[in-house]
Amino acid sequence: MFFSLSQGTPIVPSGRHFLQIPGPSNVPDRILRAMDHPTIDHRGPAFARLGLAILEGLKTVFATKDPVIIYPSSGTGAWEAALVNTLKPGDKVLMFETGQFAVQWRKLAERLGLVVDFVPGDWRRGVDPAVVASKLSEDKDHAIKSVMVVHNETSTGVVSRIPLIRKAIDAADHPALFMVDTISSIGSLDYRHDAWGVDVTVACSQKGLMLPPGIGFNAVSAKALAVAKTGGMPRNYWDWEEMLKNNSAGFFPYTPATNLLYGLKEAIAMLLEEGLPNVFARHDRHAEATRRAVRGWGLDILCAEPAEYSSVLTAVVMPEGHDADKLRAIILERFDMSLGTGLGKLAGKVFRIGHLGDFNDLMLMGTLSGVEMGLAAAGVPHQAGGAQAAMDFLKAE
Repeated sequence: MFFSLSQGTPIVPSGRHFLQIPGPSNVPDRILRAMDHPTIDHRGPAFARLGLAILEGLKTVFATKDPVIIYPSSGTGAWEAALVNTLKPGDKVLMFETGQFAVQWRKLAERLGLVVDFVPGDWRRGVDPAVVASKLSEDKDHAIKSVMVVHNETSTGVVSRIPLIRKAIDAADHPALFMVDTISSIGSLDYRHDAWGVDVTVACSQKGLMLPPGIGFNAVSAKALAVAKTGGMPRNYWDWEEMLKNNSAGFFPYTPATNLLYGLKEAIAMLLEEGLPNVFARHDRHAEATRRAVRGWGLDILCAEPAEYSSVLTAVVMPEGHDADKLRAIILERFDMSLGTGLGKLAGKVFRIGHLGDFNDLMLMGTLSGVEMGLAAAGVPHQAGGAQAAMDFLKAE
């Protein structure tokens, strides 16, 4: 139940709520049913089989032979785990202002005592590999211990090109660890931990993996594990070594999120049944249809570089003098659909359309039709026909 903005009267919506924020994403019925089981003994043989199956399956999703460590945490916890296992107070790290989540990762790093060289950005573009190469080439003493990048910036709909950044690190012949936040990209966008030379991949459960919030991940290279054995900060909950000791038998050093792990096993099965290349192509297709709708409405896409368009979400710039949050409120009231808010310095200036996870053509058309009706209801200047442009694209594909 929610209340009418105009009359303050309670409204009881019918049908299913459209959750079109860029995470948490829609949880498919298969995963909900998988979680709907009694919790089992997390020290027993049945749990060991579950744990080993999940730990092995995740390697395929992350495209790695390295271990993938699972935490009962948010993505922020996975960020912290990556830092405390590999770095110590006073270490210098290189980070980039690509959006709100890069800003938050910087804040966490500084609170842990790291010295952050934070390259400013306009929130419309990803990391410039040339800047990476320049910064590392100038660092003759190798004071920079880690390069930290957000792959898919959830606040802006901009993707940084990880393979090009890896090439820049290699061209500078620099030993810095390479850490990548894939919180909103893993399971939705092509990502290759091993092939792209990433040392620590940070991820979580509630976006492309289609689960509720509550699980964080670190995929960890041999180089990062070696650094952690002799370095890092004091840690207990986040310690990789304790995790890996227990994981070898399918267990965890403390109580895991058992029912979420049931769901994770099902999520991995769903991704592999569809085939990861097909999953990525589906996301690409829905993203392109969404962008055609935005252009059809005569509105601007926040991402300024087509090569960096996200297939997870599209951030749409509001016309001058119009508030994105007022539009979102009207769409929620009229059509029971949630769109993503503008974060940080984009508050009120953009709204974000999520098109990720368990998603199909009809769900996308319902989403875009709701946006177009909402633009009209809110009196936002636009052209009609954006949803039709998306539908024409989908029909032709």
